[in-house]
Parts: sequence; structure tokens; C-alpha cells
Amino acid sequence: MPQASTNLILEIVAAVLIGVGAFGLISVLSRSVTAGFKRRERLSGEMIMGAPAGNGPFAQLTDRIRRLGGHAEAADPNQASALRSKLSRAGFASREAVAYYLGVRSVLLVVATIGTVTIIPMVINKTGGMGPIAIAGGLAALAILGPDQFLKSRQTKREREYRDGFPDLLDLLVASVQAGLSLDAAVGRITEELVSRYPNLAENMYLMTLEFRAGQARKDAWARFADRLGIDEARSFSTMLRQAEEMGSSLGETLSVFSDDMRQKRMLRAEEKALALPAKMMIPLILFIFPCLIGVLMLPAAVKIASAFGH
Repeated sequence: MPQASTNLILEIVAAVLIGVGAFGLISVLSRSVTAGFKRRERLSGEMIMGAPAGNGPFAQLTDRIRRLGGHAEAADPNQASALRSKLSRAGFASREAVAYYLGVRSVLLVVATIGTVTIIPMVINKTGGMGPIAIAGGLAALAILGPDQFLKSRQTKREREYRDGFPDLLDLLVASVQAGLSLDAAVGRITEELVSRYPNLAENMYLMTLEFRAGQARKDAWARFADRLGIDEARSFSTMLRQAEEMGSSLGETLSVFSDDMRQKRMLRAEEKALALPAKMMIPLILFIFPCLIGVLMLPAAVKIASAFGH
């Protein structure tokens, strides 16, 4: 078989395999987007249109992925428990999130295995050069590292939002408590104020208000709230509330002191990023700006020297 035909077949097979893996991942993500739309409707009270439908082959595929992941979840409950906490911090709080995640990872592993087995004969026959090896390595990296990196990326993004919004949360909480509201009522009130600017933070606060209504103890609800956020500020705040409740100290004064401390920490983080900016700019300066500047400065002199020697 000519090499051009072999390369064409290889590209078609790789495209099909990558498309199958991407379609499975998009199917699962669409379920999470639909759940996110419903949660935002409960928080804001507005009807959001355009959520994906739950019928058809799209839903059947996601259901099969969920069943496949359900078997893996039942095989190792300890791993499923740790994975559930990680998924919750990444924004996937559904009971079936672990099954969907394990199902997607299994599908990606199967796709990578089929792709590698298909590519190996071409590598052995040396008909595809380094292209097949690169495609096989890409499929393996996508299957092994892709899901974990996706979760880490989402978790990092949400933690950034939590850290940015936590001082504002405390300021509103202090104002509400000093205005005469109880702590539980203040949480429900400021959830409505934060939903437009910090929707993920407001979503976790809404879950905490549901726990309050279900009769859960305040310290336990705040501890679960801190675990869902996964940031040190929330853990410190939960510990402070528990100590204030046990010691009987003034809640308003305690919240004011903690709010001032959170504001100072946010300012320190901003100053730290500003101070680190010159060091981060060194590499772009050396690689891109300095060569252009040297070229602009030296080029006229080089042209004059060349013209002088030419005459």
C-alpha cells in the first residue's frame, strides 16, 4: 500500500477515535450543564432556556456511560468516596457524578487502547514515520491524564472564585448581622445578593440554607460548607464560628474582625501577584522584545556599514 494511502487511513482512524472520545465527554458534560441550569433557576428564580434535552440517542449514550461507571464504582467503594469529594469541589455534586466520571474515563481508555492497537502495525512496518507514535502518545495522555486535569482545572477556577468572593460574603454577613438578622437568616439573604457575581459560591450557600431548614446543626452545616469549598479561609471561618458559639462571644464583633483579616489577605494576594509580574515578564522580554529592539537599533548601522564597504 502506498505511504500516502496509509497516512490517509491513519488520519481517518485517529479522527474517528478522538471524535468518539470527545463525543462521550461532551455527552457527560451536557448532563452537568443541564443540572447547572436547574440549580441556577432555583437560585435566581429565572427560567433559563436552551438546556439540552434528556431524550434521544444522546441521553442513551450518557446512560450507558453511567452504567459502565456504576460497575467500577461498586467495585471500589473507598476510591469512589474520595473521588466523590474531589468531584464535589469541582462542581459535580450529583449522586451519579462518580459513575459518569468513571464511565468517561473507561471509555477514553478503551478508545486509547483501540487507537494504539490500530497504530502499532503501522509503526512496526515504518509506514507512518513519527506521526503514528505521536498520535498514540496523544491518545494515551488524553485517556490517562485528561479527566484528572479537567477536574483540577475546574477546581482551581472555582477556588479562585471562592477566594475572591469570600471577603464580600463576610462583609455582607457582618452588615446583615449588625442590622439585626440572625446568622441563618443572613445567609439566606446574602445568597440572593451573591448569585449574580459569584454563582458557584452562592450555590454552595444555598445548599447550606437547605441543610439549616432540614434541621442540621449550625456548626455541622458550616463545616460541610467549608469542605465543599476546599479553601483555608472557609475552614478557618467554620472553626471561628464553632468557637464563638461554644464560648458565647459576640458574633458581630467576631465577624467584623474576621472580615477585616480576610480583606487584608486579599490585598496581600494582589500585592504578591503584582510583585511577581516583573519576574514573569523576563522570559517574554528576553525571547521576543529584546531581539526586536536589538534588530531595530543595529539594522540602520549595519546598512550604513554595508553601503560604505560597497562603495
